[in-house]
Amino acid sequence: MAGPLAGLKILDMSRILAGPWAGQLLSDLGADVIKIERPRYGDDTRSWGPPYLKDRDGKDTEDAAYFFCANRGKKSVTVDITCLEGQEIIRQLARQSDVLIENYKVGGLANYGLDYHSLSKINPELIYCSITGFGQTGPYANLPGYDFLIQGMGGLMSVTGEPDDSTKETSGPTKVGVAVTDLFTGLYASNAIQAALIERQNSGLGQYIDLALLDVQAATLANQASNYLVGGLVPERLGNAHPNIVPYQAFSTSDGHIIIAVGNDQQFIRLCDALEQSDLANDERFLTNGARVNNRKHLCDIIHQNLKQHGSAQWLEKLKQCNVPCGPINTIDQVFEDPQVLARGMVFSAPESRSGEVKMVASPINYSRSKSDDIKAPQQLGESTDQVLTDYLEYSSLEIDSLRERFII
Repeated sequence: MAGPLAGLKILDMSRILAGPWAGQLLSDLGADVIKIERPRYGDDTRSWGPPYLKDRDGKDTEDAAYFFCANRGKKSVTVDITCLEGQEIIRQLARQSDVLIENYKVGGLANYGLDYHSLSKINPELIYCSITGFGQTGPYANLPGYDFLIQGMGGLMSVTGEPDDSTKETSGPTKVGVAVTDLFTGLYASNAIQAALIERQNSGLGQYIDLALLDVQAATLANQASNYLVGGLVPERLGNAHPNIVPYQAFSTSDGHIIIAVGNDQQFIRLCDALEQSDLANDERFLTNGARVNNRKHLCDIIHQNLKQHGSAQWLEKLKQCNVPCGPINTIDQVFEDPQVLARGMVFSAPESRSGEVKMVASPINYSRSKSDDIKAPQQLGESTDQVLTDYLEYSSLEIDSLRERFII
């Protein structure tokens, strides 16, 4: 069965993570995605290892595991866009495409006549999505922007990590363990693209989308932004605690850590019962969430003292029996061995010519009817170059050989 975006053609000229993440999502939904890469080198993340994909003999291939997280289902086509012939290939593909995604520096593609202004002349219906660190306007527009920098500049690191008064060695600002600003930007991009596609049905015209990592990071500060803009409170680092809900954090037990996520007063009463501390539920310092937030340290100290009496497994079982939201802190291997994750089909294997097959994370989107059942592994560099030039652009084998001899493809 075809995915809901079947029939759409996406020209993905992005690399690393934010743009490729958007392109991968559109591919998961059934779109035909052509990924443009540099001849001989490809996407930067092909070399971001170890670890690397291993072949059938257990030897490293040239493709890092990182590349496989954001490029499934795409056709890899190598084109040198610095050459006139390469630019012409992109123009011909753009003429046939519904969407182009790129994350070059501001004005970078204009040098080659591949900017929105140029391409919209030959394809007025083209939706052109540019992803940069700081957007196309403003004093930072020409600065390079990477996820780590944006997590710091965009406020995320100021609320991630142990408090300043912590005695722990890990005290201080901390980045999130995955590049969430890039990932959020990819998600915003795919949403913006699909909205533009719907709008095009009425106007008959494409349009330009300007997405900035810093804008996205500011937008995804969510409740922390509102705490400042509405409440006048500059949020601080609270470790694993929540700024607006107590108790809602990680707690240590006698042999590890667990998460307790109490979201309302009824759940707090049940937590007190599980801890065999029913009197806490009637203590006016803890009667409401607001009171618990104001008396955070005292309450959490009491909970810590109780949890230290038993191990994590015992507490999780007891808390679940009392219907208190709780859970373990799994390592990555435990995540992909979790029966719920496996039952939801979040791990799948796809054929891969060098290794035989490769395991990947599946898309979390589940439709009742529209589903693309044939998701392919990321391709080797340039694997679809000949096929795309032949089938899409009707290049002859002699023309393709000539382009390859001159390293244009």
